[in-house]
Formats: sequence, structure tokens, C-alpha cells
Amino acid sequence: MLVLYATSTLGPLLSSDLQFDSAWLGYLIMSSFGLAAVLSLWAGAIVNYLGSRYALLVLFCAVGLAFSLITLVESFYSLLIAAAICGIAQALANPVTNLLIAQQVPPEKKASLVGLKQSGVQLAALIAGLVLPGIAMQYGWRVAFGVVIPVAACFCLIVSVVTPKKHIRTRASFKPLPPNALLLRLMIVQFLIGTSLSAFVTFLPTFAIQQTMPLPLADTLIAVFGVMGMISRIVLTPMGAKLKDESLLLFILAAIAALSMAITMNATTDSHWQLWVGAIGVGLTAVGTNAIAMSMLIRDSAFGQVTFSSGLVSVAFFAGFAVGPALFAVISIYSDDLLVSWYTLIGILLLACLMTLVLASARRAKQRPYADNLTTSSQHH
Repeated sequence: MLVLYATSTLGPLLSSDLQFDSAWLGYLIMSSFGLAAVLSLWAGAIVNYLGSRYALLVLFCAVGLAFSLITLVESFYSLLIAAAICGIAQALANPVTNLLIAQQVPPEKKASLVGLKQSGVQLAALIAGLVLPGIAMQYGWRVAFGVVIPVAACFCLIVSVVTPKKHIRTRASFKPLPPNALLLRLMIVQFLIGTSLSAFVTFLPTFAIQQTMPLPLADTLIAVFGVMGMISRIVLTPMGAKLKDESLLLFILAAIAALSMAITMNATTDSHWQLWVGAIGVGLTAVGTNAIAMSMLIRDSAFGQVTFSSGLVSVAFFAGFAVGPALFAVISIYSDDLLVSWYTLIGILLLACLMTLVLASARRAKQRPYADNLTTSSQHH
């Protein structure tokens, strides 16, 4: 996921050096997450077939290759191809890590480990906000992207230590199955939140610079966002696991994220505190929703088999991530007003709030017949 945050924080340098409009950054994110969304349809089946060891090797090789190409690009279009290769890694990430947790972690620790694992995404935001801009200012943005290559190589070497030696290959069908009704509702929630979240993260530094915030400070917004996201995922996932239904927690988080974005859009050249409130608010809330969704899949079999359902929720989340920045860019270019783009993001989050209530109601309806059956059978006994 580092490609998203690195593109966000180093975007102003990329656009001035390769001479393209900063609104085009949205299309870079679209290429990466668009491919991730399409591949996620088969990601669960691929991971079931390859096993965690080989799936992780493919993942880290894709990251290494993508960042190697980014350091060599000379035009926006070659940058687009390099960013797209990261989509391979993004598609495999959730199914393979969820499989590892399902295989190797005792049930009582699963939810907290999912939260810890998902917080790694926000660690990427922290590194992209604090470390990469400093390297880019000193040695250029190509070196900043290049730092990731040896890290990916190290992870390739570590894979054999952290994965089970034997993999029982399952004859997974590569034909994408339709999601059940519950899973479909959760996918819609994740699509809507992903759409607004990715646009927010991609354009927050650019928006901050337009409000005369210096570039290093604008990039620090992403680092703050990353720290808040880590806290959110580590704290909220176990908290959600204690609830009877996490859907209502998703409602609260989406509502607070919408409020945070409403505050962000009111920043001016004289007043920057709204930008910090936005980074903190969205980081603490919207970011946590994906980890809670993954925890729901691992804990509740009503959503379907874990690798399959993880893959489909990732399809929805990544499709949202692909659409969001491009949508923000298109609206701001055609309306010639950034505020219209912000209002769109807030509207999308409010729609997500509505869908969480629909999901909660569907889960209650599904549990009711089960509870009725239990009551009837106990009366017979």
C-alpha cells in the first residue's frame, strides 16, 4: 500500500519533474487499485492454490519490481504502468495474511492480530509522510522510491521462516462466485468508504499546499494520518470483536469521518488547524473500518469462506480506492471548484452510513431464524 501514500506525499515533486498536472495523480492511484480490484476476484483462489509461502513471494517480488520501475521512469505513462504492478501485491495481501492468521493463530487472539496486521497499511502512511520526503529533498524522489527495493528483497528471504512448511493445496474454483447477501452489503460499505478515503489521502497534501502550507508540513499531515490509522486499527478491531454486531461501529466511524472531511474543506490560507483535525479525524475512523470488516469475515462464517470473502471485500475496497482519486480529480477539473469535490466525498460517506444500517438489519434478520430454531429445539427436548 506504500505506493498510495508515497504518491500522495511525493506527488508535487513527481508532477513538476515529469511535467504533468497534479490532478493526474488520481489516475496513478486508479491504475494500481483498479488492477488490484480486478485481481482480487481470483486472489482468494490463487492463495488457496499457491499457499501462503509462494503467495507472499509473488507479493514481495511485485513490490520490488514496481518500485524498481518507478525509479527509472521518464514519463507519466511509464509511471502509470509501474504503479499498476503494485496492484498485484495489493490483491494478494489480505487473502494471504488472513490465511496465515487462520492457520497459525489461536481463536482468542485472531481479532487483535488482524488489527495489528491491518495497521501495517498505516505504517506505510507514517513512513511516506516522515521518511520519504526527507530522502526526496536530499537525494531526489527516485532515490526515495528506490529505498523500498532492498526492503522487498529482505522480505523475500524471510518468507520461508514465517510460513508453514507444508501447504495442503485446495482445489479452489477460479470461477468467481457471487457474494451472498450479507457479504454484498459489507462490500458496498467498503466500496463507499474506500472511495472517499483514497481521494482524501491522495489530495490532502495538494489541498494543503494550495492553502499555503509548506510541502514538508503538508507531508506531515499524512504521517499524522498514518499514526491515527495505526491506533484506530489496533484499538478498534478487538473492540469491534466484543460487540454483538460491528455494523453499528462502522456507522459511527463513517459518520465521524464525514464530519472530519467537512471541517477539512473549511481550511483557508490563514487557518490550517482544520487540515490537522481532518487528518486526525479521518485517520482515527475511516481507516479502522477495513480492519473491522476483515475481522467480521474471520469471526462470522455467515459471510462465507474466509479467503473467498476476504478477496471479495478487497475487490470492493480497492475498486473504491481506484475510483475515488480519479472522481475527485474529474469533479474538481470540470467544476473548477475543489469544494464540490469535498461535498461529493462527504455525500459518499453519508451513503456508507446508510448502508451500515442496512447491513445491521440484514444480520439481525439472519440470526433471528437461527435463534428461533434453537428455542424450538430446546422446547422439544
